[in-house]
Amino acid sequence: QVQLVESGGGLVQAGGSLRLSCVASGSRFWFNTMGWYRQAPGNQRELVASITRGSSTNYGDSVKGRFTISRDNAKDTVYLQMNSLRPEDTAVYYCNAATWRDNYWGQGTQVTVSS
Repeated sequence: QVQLVESGGGLVQAGGSLRLSCVASGSRFWFNTMGWYRQAPGNQRELVASITRGSSTNYGDSVKGRFTISRDNAKDTVYLQMNSLRPEDTAVYYCNAATWRDNYWGQGTQVTVSS
């Protein structure tokens, strides 16, 4: 059974930083793409950042230049370094991992940025 376990969320003041981590386990297949999505109350879930196994990255427009995604393939772990946080970054952040066949989600971790 595939599990994605997220950590690192919390409360931070505007301008501060947080680092999210997500460890994936239990898959028979490689995780080709791993990433982070977020969902604020009343909004749709949106892409924050994704990274392929070969380290190609993709970022949502609102986080470019502030957030950095990275991964450790040996540990099936993906990280999200979030700098210069803004109140509008407040959301539940979800880890995502995709094999060639299936797509998996973590349980979500709350990030709250106070002004």
